[in-house]
Amino acid sequence: MKSKLFTTSLLASALFVGLAPFVAMAQGTSTPRIDQAQQAISARIQQGLASGHITPSEARELYRRDRDIDVRESRFKSDGQATAQERQQLRADLDALGAEVERMIANRAVVTQPASTPGIDNRQVNISQRIDEGVRAGRISQREARRLLSRERDIARMDARFKRDGVVTQQERRQLQNQLTKLRQDVERAMRNDRRGRGY
Repeated sequence: MKSKLFTTSLLASALFVGLAPFVAMAQGTSTPRIDQAQQAISARIQQGLASGHITPSEARELYRRDRDIDVRESRFKSDGQATAQERQQLRADLDALGAEVERMIANRAVVTQPASTPGIDNRQVNISQRIDEGVRAGRISQREARRLLSRERDIARMDARFKRDGVVTQQERRQLQNQLTKLRQDVERAMRNDRRGRGY
Protein backbone atom coordinates (compact mmCIF):
# COMPACT_ATOMS: atom_id res chain seq x y z
CA MET A 1 0.00 0.00 0.00
CA LYS A 2 2.77 2.42 0.97
CA SER A 3 4.62 1.45 -2.21
CA LYS A 4 1.58 2.32 -4.41
CA LEU A 5 1.08 5.64 -2.60
CA PHE A 6 4.78 6.48 -3.00
CA THR A 7 4.66 5.58 -6.72
CA THR A 8 1.53 7.71 -7.22
CA SER A 9 3.16 10.61 -5.39
CA LEU A 10 6.28 10.30 -7.55
CA LEU A 11 4.17 10.25 -10.73
CA ALA A 12 2.20 13.32 -9.63
CA SER A 13 5.43 15.19 -8.82
CA ALA A 14 6.94 14.27 -12.18
CA LEU A 15 3.78 15.39 -13.96
CA PHE A 16 3.78 18.72 -12.11
CA VAL A 17 7.48 19.28 -12.85
CA GLY A 18 6.84 18.36 -16.50
CA LEU A 19 4.01 20.90 -16.77
CA ALA A 20 5.85 23.69 -14.99
CA PRO A 21 7.59 25.05 -18.12
CA PHE A 22 4.24 25.13 -19.96
CA VAL A 23 2.56 27.01 -17.09
CA ALA A 24 5.45 29.49 -17.04
CA MET A 25 5.28 29.83 -20.82
CA ALA A 26 1.54 30.56 -20.70
CA GLN A 27 2.14 33.26 -18.10
CA GLY A 28 5.04 34.70 -20.12
CA THR A 29 2.92 35.03 -23.25
CA SER A 30 -0.18 36.46 -21.58
CA THR A 31 -0.76 40.10 -22.62
CA PRO A 32 -4.34 40.91 -21.49
CA ARG A 33 -3.83 44.71 -21.32
CA ILE A 34 -2.44 44.78 -24.85
CA ASP A 35 -5.32 42.61 -26.10
CA GLN A 36 -7.86 44.90 -24.36
CA ALA A 37 -6.24 47.99 -25.90
CA GLN A 38 -6.48 46.42 -29.36
CA GLN A 39 -10.15 45.61 -28.85
CA ALA A 40 -10.85 49.17 -27.65
CA ILE A 41 -9.07 50.65 -30.69
CA SER A 42 -11.03 48.38 -33.06
CA ALA A 43 -14.27 49.51 -31.42
CA ARG A 44 -13.29 53.20 -31.81
CA ILE A 45 -12.41 52.70 -35.49
CA GLN A 46 -15.83 51.10 -35.99
CA GLN A 47 -17.51 54.04 -34.21
CA GLY A 48 -15.61 56.55 -36.34
CA LEU A 49 -16.57 54.67 -39.49
CA ALA A 50 -20.24 54.48 -38.47
CA SER A 51 -20.35 58.22 -37.63
CA GLY A 52 -18.63 59.20 -40.90
CA HIS A 53 -15.54 60.66 -39.19
CA ILE A 54 -13.31 57.90 -40.60
CA THR A 55 -13.53 56.86 -44.26
CA PRO A 56 -13.53 53.15 -45.25
CA SER A 57 -10.06 53.51 -46.80
CA GLU A 58 -8.76 55.15 -43.60
CA ALA A 59 -10.36 52.36 -41.55
CA ARG A 60 -8.64 49.73 -43.69
CA GLU A 61 -5.28 51.46 -43.16
CA LEU A 62 -5.87 51.69 -39.40
CA TYR A 63 -6.83 48.02 -39.25
CA ARG A 64 -3.72 47.16 -41.28
CA ARG A 65 -1.57 48.93 -38.67
CA ASP A 66 -3.44 47.04 -35.94
CA ARG A 67 -2.74 43.74 -37.74
CA ASP A 68 0.96 44.64 -37.99
CA ILE A 69 1.04 45.13 -34.21
CA ASP A 70 -0.77 41.81 -33.77
CA VAL A 71 1.76 40.00 -35.98
CA ARG A 72 4.64 41.55 -34.02
CA GLU A 73 2.97 40.46 -30.75
CA SER A 74 2.71 36.87 -32.07
CA ARG A 75 6.39 36.98 -33.04
CA PHE A 76 7.36 38.23 -29.58
CA LYS A 77 5.35 35.40 -27.99
CA SER A 78 6.70 32.68 -30.29
CA ASP A 79 9.64 31.89 -27.98
CA GLY A 80 7.27 31.51 -25.03
CA GLN A 81 8.15 34.83 -23.38
CA ALA A 82 7.10 38.40 -24.17
CA THR A 83 9.78 40.51 -22.47
CA ALA A 84 9.08 43.77 -20.64
CA GLN A 85 10.81 45.68 -23.46
CA GLU A 86 8.68 43.94 -26.11
CA ARG A 87 5.49 44.67 -24.15
CA GLN A 88 6.54 48.31 -23.81
CA GLN A 89 7.10 48.53 -27.58
CA LEU A 90 3.65 47.04 -28.28
CA ARG A 91 2.01 49.47 -25.83
CA ALA A 92 3.81 52.43 -27.45
CA ASP A 93 2.64 51.32 -30.92
CA LEU A 94 -0.92 50.88 -29.67
CA ASP A 95 -0.85 54.28 -27.94
CA ALA A 96 0.24 55.90 -31.22
CA LEU A 97 -2.48 54.08 -33.17
CA GLY A 98 -5.13 54.96 -30.58
CA ALA A 99 -4.07 58.62 -30.64
CA GLU A 100 -4.31 58.64 -34.45
CA VAL A 101 -7.85 57.21 -34.31
CA GLU A 102 -8.91 59.82 -31.72
CA ARG A 103 -7.32 62.63 -33.77
CA MET A 104 -9.30 61.57 -36.85
CA ILE A 105 -12.55 61.42 -34.89
CA ALA A 106 -11.97 64.79 -33.16
CA ASN A 107 -10.65 66.83 -36.11
CA ARG A 108 -12.73 65.71 -39.03
CA ALA A 109 -16.08 66.90 -40.24
CA VAL A 110 -18.45 64.09 -41.15
CA VAL A 111 -17.44 62.59 -44.49
CA THR A 112 -19.98 62.79 -47.29
CA GLN A 113 -19.40 61.07 -50.58
CA PRO A 114 -21.41 61.56 -53.78
CA ALA A 115 -21.49 57.80 -54.39
CA SER A 116 -22.03 56.40 -50.91
CA THR A 117 -22.21 52.66 -50.12
CA PRO A 118 -22.13 52.61 -46.29
CA GLY A 119 -23.63 49.10 -46.02
CA ILE A 120 -20.97 47.68 -48.34
CA ASP A 121 -18.19 49.65 -46.63
CA ASN A 122 -19.28 48.40 -43.20
CA ARG A 123 -19.40 44.80 -44.45
CA GLN A 124 -15.84 45.13 -45.76
CA VAL A 125 -14.60 46.40 -42.41
CA ASN A 126 -16.53 43.71 -40.51
CA ILE A 127 -14.98 41.00 -42.69
CA SER A 128 -11.48 42.42 -42.06
CA GLN A 129 -12.19 42.39 -38.31
CA ARG A 130 -13.48 38.82 -38.47
CA ILE A 131 -10.29 37.70 -40.24
CA ASP A 132 -8.26 39.43 -37.51
CA GLU A 133 -10.30 37.62 -34.85
CA GLY A 134 -9.57 34.30 -36.58
CA VAL A 135 -5.83 35.01 -36.67
CA ARG A 136 -5.79 36.06 -33.00
CA ALA A 137 -7.72 32.94 -31.97
CA GLY A 138 -5.40 30.71 -34.02
CA ARG A 139 -8.28 29.54 -36.24
CA ILE A 140 -6.98 31.22 -39.41
CA SER A 141 -3.34 30.86 -40.44
CA GLN A 142 -1.28 33.89 -41.50
CA ARG A 143 -1.10 32.51 -45.05
CA GLU A 144 -4.85 32.03 -45.23
CA ALA A 145 -5.44 35.50 -43.74
CA ARG A 146 -3.26 37.04 -46.48
CA ARG A 147 -5.30 35.25 -49.14
CA LEU A 148 -8.64 36.36 -47.63
CA LEU A 149 -7.46 39.95 -47.15
CA SER A 150 -6.21 40.02 -50.73
CA ARG A 151 -9.73 39.13 -51.88
CA GLU A 152 -11.15 41.85 -49.60
CA ARG A 153 -8.77 44.38 -51.21
CA ASP A 154 -9.90 43.27 -54.69
CA ILE A 155 -13.50 43.98 -53.67
CA ALA A 156 -12.46 47.38 -52.25
CA ARG A 157 -10.78 48.23 -55.57
CA MET A 158 -13.92 47.20 -57.44
CA ASP A 159 -15.98 49.39 -55.09
CA ALA A 160 -13.67 52.37 -55.73
CA ARG A 161 -13.88 51.78 -59.50
CA PHE A 162 -17.69 51.74 -59.38
CA LYS A 163 -17.72 55.00 -57.35
CA ARG A 164 -15.38 56.82 -59.72
CA ASP A 165 -18.19 58.21 -61.91
CA GLY A 166 -20.16 59.36 -58.84
CA VAL A 167 -22.90 56.72 -59.16
CA VAL A 168 -23.07 53.11 -57.97
CA THR A 169 -25.82 51.32 -59.89
CA GLN A 170 -28.07 48.62 -58.42
CA GLN A 171 -26.30 46.02 -60.57
CA GLU A 172 -22.89 47.17 -59.24
CA ARG A 173 -24.16 47.08 -55.66
CA ARG A 174 -25.48 43.54 -56.22
CA GLN A 175 -22.11 42.49 -57.64
CA LEU A 176 -20.28 43.90 -54.60
CA GLN A 177 -22.77 42.33 -52.16
CA ASN A 178 -22.41 38.91 -53.87
CA GLN A 179 -18.61 39.07 -53.69
CA LEU A 180 -18.75 40.10 -50.02
CA THR A 181 -21.21 37.29 -49.21
CA LYS A 182 -18.89 34.69 -50.80
CA LEU A 183 -15.90 36.11 -48.94
CA ARG A 184 -17.76 36.17 -45.60
CA GLN A 185 -18.81 32.53 -46.12
CA ASP A 186 -15.18 31.54 -46.78
CA VAL A 187 -14.03 33.41 -43.66
CA GLU A 188 -16.67 31.66 -41.52
CA ARG A 189 -15.72 28.29 -43.06
CA ALA A 190 -12.08 28.96 -42.15
CA MET A 191 -13.14 29.89 -38.59
CA ARG A 192 -14.97 26.56 -38.23
CA ASN A 193 -12.02 24.54 -39.60
CA ASP A 194 -9.77 25.05 -36.58
CA ARG A 195 -6.13 24.85 -37.76
CA ARG A 196 -4.49 24.94 -34.32
CA GLY A 197 -1.97 22.16 -33.91
CA ARG A 198 -2.26 20.87 -37.47
CA GLY A 199 1.01 22.24 -38.83
CA TYR A 200 -0.47 25.14 -40.81
